[in-house]
Amino acid sequence: MDTSSRHIVPILLTLPKGAIVVLQEGLGVNQHIRAVTDAFAAQGYLAIAPSLLDSVKTGVELGYDAAGLSEGSSLIQQVDRARVLDEIQATVEVAKSAGKVAVVGYGWGGYLAYAAGNRVNGLACAIGYYGGGVIDDYVEKRKIPTLLHFGENDPLIPFEQMTQFRAHRPDVSVFSYPGAASGFNCDACGSYQVDAAQAALKRTQAWIFQYVEGQPPIALKNSGAYAQAKVDKKKKEEGSGG
Repeated sequence: MDTSSRHIVPILLTLPKGAIVVLQEGLGVNQHIRAVTDAFAAQGYLAIAPSLLDSVKTGVELGYDAAGLSEGSSLIQQVDRARVLDEIQATVEVAKSAGKVAVVGYGWGGYLAYAAGNRVNGLACAIGYYGGGVIDDYVEKRKIPTLLHFGENDPLIPFEQMTQFRAHRPDVSVFSYPGAASGFNCDACGSYQVDAAQAALKRTQAWIFQYVEGQPPIALKNSGAYAQAKVDKKKKEEGSGG
């Protein structure tokens, strides 16, 4: 995949902690998705946002008004799902040079992140925000750790169906946010809800830290002295027994 079709933020001064592939909404790699990608990069990750609508129309960068949402919906319907997953796979192949790779998606990208978890190789975890279609795709057990965020007031993803999804897929970590709707994470949307966005981000960051960076081993206080005491005691017992 040509690098012109991606928004890539390299880490130049320090080695990256790992990589994050950011999957767009149906509006292209617009200002919001670039800002999300830049924010992950600022935390020390190699962050890449592939442009997944290029097979239908290149350079898509739509707004959140009625016209933008309408065009985005039309473009999504023309995209071949298998091809998009292949493009995500190609992006992961590039990203894995930085270490373990997480995929994080929003809206349409939230669904693609969920689908990629079982279809794309080389992912450490998948995280999806208000992905339409996810709650209908509950049959397969997840192959990698999966985290999902939903708004409880999302008219496109009814809370009752979300509850049923939780029952079907206990292997998925699902969080819902009271009063929030689709787009609650996007400060360019009228549905933006700062409390929900911040809570979801903290969970997302913790998830990435755990599965991409990995928790460092815990050093117990005086563990070295304790271990040495056990060795000395064993030698003493062996000596007295001889």
